[in-house]
Parts: sequence; C-alpha cells; structure tokens
Amino acid sequence: MAQREVQQVLDVDQYTLGLVGPEQEWAGTVADGGTIRTHTPPACWGPMITPSFRGGHEVTNPIRVEGAAVGDAIALHIRDVEVTSIATSTGSMVEREGAFGDDPFVDHRCPECGTSWPESVVEGTGEDAVRCAECGANASSFGFEYGYTVVFDDDRTVGLTVGPEGADDLANRADEAMALPENSRQHPILLYKPSEMPGTLGHLRPFIGNIGTTPSIELPDSHNAGDFGQFLVGAGHDWGLASEAELEHRTDGHMDINAVREGSILICPVKVDGGGVYVGDMHANQGDGELSLHTTDVSGRATIDVEVVKGLDIDGPLLLPNREDLPHIAQPYSDAEREAGRALAAEYGVDLVEDVGPIQVIGTGATINDATDNAFDRAAHLLDMSEGEIRARCTFTGGVEIGRLPGVVQLTMLAPLDRLDDRGIAHLVRDQYGL
Repeated sequence: MAQREVQQVLDVDQYTLGLVGPEQEWAGTVADGGTIRTHTPPACWGPMITPSFRGGHEVTNPIRVEGAAVGDAIALHIRDVEVTSIATSTGSMVEREGAFGDDPFVDHRCPECGTSWPESVVEGTGEDAVRCAECGANASSFGFEYGYTVVFDDDRTVGLTVGPEGADDLANRADEAMALPENSRQHPILLYKPSEMPGTLGHLRPFIGNIGTTPSIELPDSHNAGDFGQFLVGAGHDWGLASEAELEHRTDGHMDINAVREGSILICPVKVDGGGVYVGDMHANQGDGELSLHTTDVSGRATIDVEVVKGLDIDGPLLLPNREDLPHIAQPYSDAEREAGRALAAEYGVDLVEDVGPIQVIGTGATINDATDNAFDRAAHLLDMSEGEIRARCTFTGGVEIGRLPGVVQLTMLAPLDRLDDRGIAHLVRDQYGL
C-alpha cells in the first residue's frame, strides 16, 4: 500500500522494534474522519526481555492522517478495546547487571560476548530462557523482583493469579496464550512463569498505555514521555539527548493513564506532517500510578476514529475521559445544580458562567510536581489564562490525578466552552458529555 493512498478504514499489523519518530516506515494513510484498526502485541515485559528491541514497547508503525500538519492536533475517538490474550505475567522488576549499557530498556548488550542488541532464541522456560543467538548466554536485561501470572475469564471481566503449576502450563504455550500477532517480534513474558500471590482476583478494565502521535525526533517508544525521557538526557547510546530541552520534541504518547479506554477521546499534538498516529501497550487493568511500574500487558484489538483539529497548537495530549472516570466535582452540572446556581447568581448580582465542560490536560515530568507544573503551563496556553486562574479552577472544579509514577498527571477542570470554541475543540467536549 502506498503511504499516500488514503484509506477510509486502515488495518495496521506492522510494528516497530521499540522506536517512534519521523524515520519510521509509515503504515499507510487514513482519511480525516476515517478509522484505524489495530491488533497490537503486549508491551513492557515482552520487549523488555527481547534484547533486539531499542525501546520498552512494541507499537504500530506510524499512520499518516490526511490533512494533518505541524501545529494541528488529531482527536482519537477510541471506539472499541478488546483483549485477545488469555493470560499474562507481570510484577516489579530487577535489572540484570552486564546486560545493558546506559539504559536497560534501550541499550541492550549480551553480558558474555558483548553483542549490542543481539538476536536471541528461547531455550525452555524460566528467567534464563532468553539466550543470545551468538554465544548462548542469558541475554535478557530484566528479571522479576516480585512477579505473578494472571489468567483471564472468557469475557475478560476478571483475572486470577495462578500458582507454579498454572504458570508452568502457560509458559509452555506462551505465544498462543498471549495471542501474539503474526508480525510481533517479542518473546512472551509468560515464559518467565512467575507465580507469587496465587489466588488473588482482580477486576479487569482494559486501556491503551502508549497511544498518540510521532515525536519530531526519534525516541525509544517507552521514553516518549517527560518522566521516562529523563533517562535519555546525557545517555551515551544512539538516542541520548544533550539536554532536557530536547525532550520538548516528545508527544507524551506513553502515558499509562487508565482512563484512555473505550469511549474516551484523546487529542494529540501534531509535530510531524501527517501526525504519525501509533498504538500499543494495551493493559488488561491498572490502578492509578502503576505502582509496580508495570501491569497486565496484553495483546488486543482497538478501533479508533480520527479527526483533524486545525491549528490547535498544543504541546501535549488532552483527554476527554468517559463521564464516570471524571472526578465528582468535574462532572457536568445537572439541571438542578444549574437552577441553584442561577438563583445564587441573581441573589448576589453576578452573571453565572454555566456553559462549561470537563477537560483533562496531560502533564509529564521527572516528578509528579514537575508533571503538574507542565500541565499548568499547557492548560494556561490552551485557555489563555494565568497559572493562578488555572490553579483556582482546578481546585474548585477539578483536581490532579496520577497517571503513572514518577511523573504523569491528568489535570482536570470545568473549562469555559467559549475558550474551547476559540480553540476549535468545544464540539468534542459537547459531544462527549451531551452538553
């Protein structure tokens, strides 16, 4: 398919080897108003233990959106998210000394023969199963500090952690159980067969952890964020950055925000012509903060409608979550609340500003405080308000939520719709919340 041939529906089944950026091969071009369909492999653990990867995820090749130019934005309407894996393994990690240079997610090398990003083979199961194809040494950069294996019910509503016998069974049919897409190049993490915490039942609610647009320089896909991106500053590998200022090229696709799920709308900056939408890192569930740094990585299908927003000029993503995912004080006003507000406004002689709608501004940085400051700056630019007014509106009509430690946040507020009309996104807010 020629990358410029415009498709109304574009199916994408090719994935990068851990990188995002202008140099990546385009998957094709989708019409403005068209639909992207993907079946993505798990991210995090699988790519992490596969030493040929240059980043910690396996995301789709970038997708050109018709008419999207630098300075525009692309609204991604996430219509459907479906988990196809029947099980996964996850937990907190330890790094294997000698198996990497500056960064265990990026700078892989065989600890025995020294080959950089070595090809690898699987021999058996367990944490020593991934072997260097050159010399046969254990070539993976990671193991589990505390790990567990989860199996899902048929409807993907709950997950149950299993014991050693169940983990061993799944390890011996790992590719099938994880439903790896045909073109995936990772080793499935089920091979490691961790089995701590057996018998624990968890609620499932799938979402997409790394989704957005292409940064204006090439970055490891897991580091396209203000927190993970810090590890690139001063690094000696091919994707090292000279200063933190170079991180401004990022698009913050790697958010791990559990509200980026079916029914939500994610509005992403365009920093290369065509946008370069990419999708990956689906998770079966995750609590706010992703406190283990990893969660239930799965293969999964997503259906996403795209819409170009001309001239929005944003630096990072905006999120319109499902109504039930909004904080209580950021919910749209009910009719009774509006009536009460009108009465108070009449009594005290002010004009009621009732034409407002919820928005979330995503901020990222080295720490949660840095990420919140980043979100304040982005919100002030978006709404043409002082930081003081942003802080006041977020305190009185919203708040800040932690997407991921150490530094991804959602800054929520009820924003005046006339300001959003000026920026060309009020229609998205009105449609999302029935305003």
